[in-house]
Amino acid sequence: MSELIVIAFDDEATGFELRAELVKMQQDYLIEMEDAVVVTRPAEDDIKLHQAVNLTAAGALGGGFWGTLVGLVFLNPLIGAAVGAASGALAGRLTDVGINDDFMRNTARALPPGGSAVFVLLRKMTADKVLDRLQSFHRRGRVLQTSLSQQDEDKLRDALSGNAAPVPPVAPPATGA
Repeated sequence: MSELIVIAFDDEATGFELRAELVKMQQDYLIEMEDAVVVTRPAEDDIKLHQAVNLTAAGALGGGFWGTLVGLVFLNPLIGAAVGAASGALAGRLTDVGINDDFMRNTARALPPGGSAVFVLLRKMTADKVLDRLQSFHRRGRVLQTSLSQQDEDKLRDALSGNAAPVPPVAPPATGA
């Protein structure tokens, strides 16, 4: 089951820093994300979603490829590419995977102007190592919403507030001499 985590910041840059750190953690196999979106609120009535994947562009690229291929069969690859790219872009625009955009916009109304929030949909994570890597964000963010258990949510809140107990180092195995 996937877990939703929403962390808010008073500035925009920190939201993008957290998403970059989450991507690094995914590359290190500490987490597995379904979606990670930075939402910014540059002005009072302006909310912007910064999706990790642009589905419209991806759809246009895939549609253009398949359209060209079909166009080659019918001896008109340019028209096939144009029709394929247009239909792929439309399909990508109408597809909403991951976190619901309306939910993110409504939740982002709690942000102050100039603030940001990171919406993360996680499949799996190694909690203790992830919390350790989040120490650089302590006293900079606050948890707006999660679907974590109360105990895990409290650990996340503590890590962001700087109150988390340090993780003890692992002792090396004893060698028999």
